[in-house]
Amino acid sequence: QVPQDPAQRRVWELTKLSKQLQRVHPNVLAKVLKQATVYQNEEIVVINKPYGLPVHGGPGIKNCIADVLPILAKMLENMKAEPLHLCHRLDKETTGVMVLARSKKAAEKIRLLFKTRQVEKIYWAITLGDPDPSKGIVDIPMIEKEVQSHQPHYKMTLAPNYRLSPEDGKVVKIRKNRDAESAVTRYRLLASASACSLLELQPITGVKHQIRVHLAYGLGCPILGDHKYSHWSKLSPQKLPEITLKRLKLEQSKARHLPLHLHAYRLSLSLGQQINLICKPPLFFKKTLKKLELEITNE
Repeated sequence: QVPQDPAQRRVWELTKLSKQLQRVHPNVLAKVLKQATVYQNEEIVVINKPYGLPVHGGPGIKNCIADVLPILAKMLENMKAEPLHLCHRLDKETTGVMVLARSKKAAEKIRLLFKTRQVEKIYWAITLGDPDPSKGIVDIPMIEKEVQSHQPHYKMTLAPNYRLSPEDGKVVKIRKNRDAESAVTRYRLLASASACSLLELQPITGVKHQIRVHLAYGLGCPILGDHKYSHWSKLSPQKLPEITLKRLKLEQSKARHLPLHLHAYRLSLSLGQQINLICKPPLFFKKTLKKLELEITNE
């Protein structure tokens, strides 16, 4: 049953697309990725990763990018092409720039660039609320913890090195948690309207769910459609401000269908020469920008 309401229809279409990508024949998925190719040379192939497609397999996952890399390589070159190699990963719900290597040697070289932080990554995210200040650096370590609630689950969270003393409210340094990973994200505000913001983000480190956690728990601006990190103690749909619901023509009860608005917009790396790769945001992201009247003036 296709919803009549345009906003709900868009959400329904995305969910349907996600499910379809799980059901299609691997050859069809490889074809989708071939059409999503934005750049290639003798060492790399770059795709604009579709929404809702996992990079790796796992329980309940029938199709993922890793599995169709041999087919994609043959479609792009010829029947004798060796499989493409993954160099980094993006979350299932994240869209945008993804680099694949044509050889094992190239993959190792690129993975090392990622590991030694020589790749510049720029993301765009639509968030609830405005960050204060409007640009800066979030430098708070992160750790995975079990959340005790009506359904216990694991989440990444902040493990700060400082806290406020209950006696006098002063900032006190606390002992670093041994298991916490250093996490640093640079951010700046590009536009703000309808109780939402468009942010440009540059993760300096690459911790799991780093951008989502730094925005939600560090800046108090969760990403639109991030139902996992909008509350700490429970897994429940994000609560949206009245004006946001109005602009999106959405009822709060349908907010759980909203997709995560996080897009890997640009990636720069040096392979002999400097390569700058840009992927335009997907259609649903652009439509949300338009509906929320988030206009970028300086891009």
